[in-house]
Amino acid sequence: MELDDTDRAILRILQENARTPFSEIARRIEMSSATVHDRVGRLEDAGVINGYHADVDAKKVGYGVSALVGLRVEQGREEDALSRLREIDGVQAIHLTTGEWDVMLRVYAKDTDALRDLMFDNVAAMDGFSRSQTMIILGTDYESAGPPI
Repeated sequence: MELDDTDRAILRILQENARTPFSEIARRIEMSSATVHDRVGRLEDAGVINGYHADVDAKKVGYGVSALVGLRVEQGREEDALSRLREIDGVQAIHLTTGEWDVMLRVYAKDTDALRDLMFDNVAAMDGFSRSQTMIILGTDYESAGPPI
């Protein structure tokens, strides 16, 4: 799907706040609400918009620690390893990567003890990983709501 300037404007507004009413989007881009509704539907149907999500503060729901975890996966064990990682409570994202690590996880835990348990009782206990490195995130200076549009 080829995006035009109007599609991009709609996407930027929705990235700022996915709950922005179509009437407000229409006012800001100087189009009718019906046109905005049609365009958003088209963007959803084309898979450009994959969903709408709440931006939840991890600390306020009990997760005081977040970390990045680099994993080296044993050759031939990738699919099995990835499916098992998806089942671990606290795993927020699984990224397949190049470089030193085959997989990078972003995980959340209540505290460092819970992070240790997540790593030792779950990840380290699984077959298929030859090495890992955990990097606790001390703070996040900037994180966008999606790709630049």
